[in-house]
Amino acid sequence: MFRVKNTRKTLLSFLRRRKTKAMCANLHSIQNERIVSQSSDAQSKTKSVCLEVFISPESDFFDGHFPAFKLFPAVAQIYLVDRFAKKYLGLEGFAKEIKRVKFPSPVMPGATVLLSLEQDLLNGTLSFSLCDSVQKDKVYSSGTAVL
Repeated sequence: MFRVKNTRKTLLSFLRRRKTKAMCANLHSIQNERIVSQSSDAQSKTKSVCLEVFISPESDFFDGHFPAFKLFPAVAQIYLVDRFAKKYLGLEGFAKEIKRVKFPSPVMPGATVLLSLEQDLLNGTLSFSLCDSVQKDKVYSSGTAVL
């Protein structure tokens, strides 16, 4: 299991800093996601979406991150959660805190992943899971964000 020292603070700091227009316009060569499923439950006050996303080897997230052994960084995985939660669940702003974040397997260039997001409107949380699209039991990251 990969652990990053001060992961929560680092990830939240990154998300707060990326406010420039150029950064927001940069999609990091990660585009054309496909909706696998999407739902909204008024009774339980939850919204969810599952997306299939191709992690392009040309993504600038791979630049300088272990040049001899390229990995999709943890901060990039959290960026995808933030970006697609805003796009598909209508979230605004940034998470106040990220709890129970884990990165058990590395994401390699060219991977196709499933990103599952579930927003609990009552508890003010967003749970996420990033797993392999073929080997669904291979989890790359998971956690819960407090909104």
